[in-house]
Amino acid sequence: MGFTDKARNKVEQVAGAAKERMGDATNNESMRGSGASQQSDARTKQAGQNIKDAGGKVKDAFDK
Repeated sequence: MGFTDKARNKVEQVAGAAKERMGDATNNESMRGSGASQQSDARTKQAGQNIKDAGGKVKDAFDK
């Protein structure tokens, strides 16, 4: 996984956290839920990339 993908996922996660906090501050359930969902999506993407990286490392180990 490239640095760009990691950075993009982190930015999405931080944006979701900000949106969730803004929803808490304004008592806006919709915004709070949207922020939580955005954070969850970013974490899921990051986990998928980590699995992909681990698979590549295993493949490289067998190629040696």
